Amino acid sequence: MLIIVAPGQGAQSPGFLEPWLEDPTFAERLDWLGAVADLDLAHYGTKADAETIRDTAIAQPLLVATGLIAALTLFPHPTDAFGKVTAVAGHSVGELTAAAGARAITAEQAMVLVRERGRAMAEAAKATPTGMTAVLGGDAEEVLAALERHGLTPANMNGSGQVVAAGTAEQLQALADDPPAKARLIPLSVAGAFHTEHMAPAVAVMGRLARAVSTHDPRTAMISNADGKVVHDGRDVVRRLVKQVALPVRWDLCMETMSDLGVTGILEVPPAGTLTGIAKRALKGVETFALKSPDQLDDAHAFIDKHGAASEIDTSPTWRLLVSPTKGTFIRDAEAGDALELDPNTAVGSVRSLRDETPVVAPYGGTIVEWLVEDGDLVAPGQPLVRLHPQVAV
Repeated sequence: MLIIVAPGQGAQSPGFLEPWLEDPTFAERLDWLGAVADLDLAHYGTKADAETIRDTAIAQPLLVATGLIAALTLFPHPTDAFGKVTAVAGHSVGELTAAAGARAITAEQAMVLVRERGRAMAEAAKATPTGMTAVLGGDAEEVLAALERHGLTPANMNGSGQVVAAGTAEQLQALADDPPAKARLIPLSVAGAFHTEHMAPAVAVMGRLARAVSTHDPRTAMISNADGKVVHDGRDVVRRLVKQVALPVRWDLCMETMSDLGVTGILEVPPAGTLTGIAKRALKGVETFALKSPDQLDDAHAFIDKHGAASEIDTSPTWRLLVSPTKGTFIRDAEAGDALELDPNTAVGSVRSLRDETPVVAPYGGTIVEWLVEDGDLVAPGQPLVRLHPQVAV
């Protein structure tokens, strides 16, 4: 099974788009998305220095546009991807790339959202001197206890002994003076404490914009940064994109879901290397491919052919699927199990795991065509549970 992943801020480097822009089609598509974002992305991806592209308002649109165009280069027609990609995921701002790749939102909507996301986060970062520090190694519980002691947020939990602490400059200095045992601290070159309460003003900006965004249910399983759950409601995808700005990135849980899905290959779109590096340490036996240059495209296609398998999720104008958000035991709601019709936002049951119990809701309602699992069945992330004929066209 193949999973496509998109990196987050910090993956960019000066000149990384130089070889890609030798392809006229890639260059034209970048110009188009740059026009939507009101940025000269070709310049920033080829001529700008490291300090310039460190700017949140530049880095985020640059990353999303690059990932989207690279994905389109790999899969020129959407159906090419739907038949081979089991799931998609993106780290932090890369989740916008994943959402557009799964067709929950359009590329243009993603670029407007990332443009305003970058601007709003950069503005929020100016309010208080904040930052982020990577904490590598150490005992996991001791690391989290140290962060709590100093009032810091574990903004990124990337697995394999890698946590990113975020907070004020004073809090980060206190951590540096009193680090957890056997842990190495690396201050990160970022503009602020992303994925913490310090980004609340940016959440408000994103929330206002999101109300005008039209959505579709993802055509490919999309794994959420918030909790590693598979999201199959387009409106929920956008809600999570909004809240994610001030919530920790749980990439560790995303990788757990990838493992539950049975992933055999992970391909990272450019600027690649960060997420495949994490996967090599955390997902032993899973092959990875970091797409860094167009010279690798033939090898990338061979990798896709080797690992490709269609997602179980599909759509039709005459019915909808409700799918499991996570691995666990499906507990069917007694009333829903006896019903022929479901009202919008009716709970059909829940998925119970060792960690928690997640409700499954029919957001649009409809007529039950068939149940695809029984009460008490073990289910996997993204597995179809029930087929509905919707009440309304969406």
